[in-house]
Amino acid sequence: MTPMHFSFTSAFILGLMGLTFHRTHLLSALLCLEGMMLSLFIAVSLWTLQFETTNYSAAPMLLLAFSACEASTGLALLVATTRTHGTDRLQNLNLLQC
Repeated sequence: MTPMHFSFTSAFILGLMGLTFHRTHLLSALLCLEGMMLSLFIAVSLWTLQFETTNYSAAPMLLLAFSACEASTGLALLVATTRTHGTDRLQNLNLLQC
């Protein structure tokens, strides 16, 4: 495994560990998801540059667009839950109450 592959794999794993172990606030969970998506974006874009494939050249841009949509949806949910519940702590949210 090259150092480049190791760094992107470790960035993704650190984001995943942060998502599973430190999910007290909604904002910290969203930041972990965003870090995971950015590490995937950089890895896919370097993968297409390394193999010089034109078939997969649109994949990094689609991943970046999906990441931007995920971030905007997450921030909208953060604002909505803060306004309705008064806090962004995940323990206070109940999915059964709408």
